[in-house]
Amino acid sequence: MGLLALDIVLWLIRGHIPRFDDFQPLPVAPVSASGRLVRALAATVAVFAALSLAVWATVWLAMALF
Repeated sequence: MGLLALDIVLWLIRGHIPRFDDFQPLPVAPVSASGRLVRALAATVAVFAALSLAVWATVWLAMALF
């Protein structure tokens, strides 16, 4: 029954879904050194935040259990 409902919804909106050949490729801009530095810094911050959150959650769980 769920697949039938999904098929009906897709059938109703099928004309509004763009196909892959409707998109034009964008020109590729060269990546500068400052862009790479910003991306590396953003990745480092994201990893540090995820690890900090994991440590905080572990300590919180340990304190809640004991």
